[in-house]
Amino acid sequence: MANRSLTTKDILQKEFKTNMRGYSPTEVDEYLDEVIRDYESYNKEITQLKAENDRLLSKIDELTKQASIGKPSYSSQPNNTVTNFDILKRLSNLERHVFGSKLDETEDEL
Repeated sequence: MANRSLTTKDILQKEFKTNMRGYSPTEVDEYLDEVIRDYESYNKEITQLKAENDRLLSKIDELTKQASIGKPSYSSQPNNTVTNFDILKRLSNLERHVFGSKLDETEDEL
């Protein structure tokens, strides 16, 4: 970033020389007040953007570390070690739990 030579205090305390045909001091003061408000707003925005940039950079570092370890914080893929047999076994247990004796009666009838 380029170095700024003026601060809000410098702008506020600036005094202009007046002469017979010079500018109206009140008009100059009002304009400088507007410049100060804009300058302060600009500085606040820079501060907010720097904070957001720091936060995002730390998030990038965190995600890069997770990627290098190979353990993402979330899993988008199901566990591949589960076999069809495991799924069928779980389904059977769930059916027995939900339907209970009704399932046993229908098996006896067959």
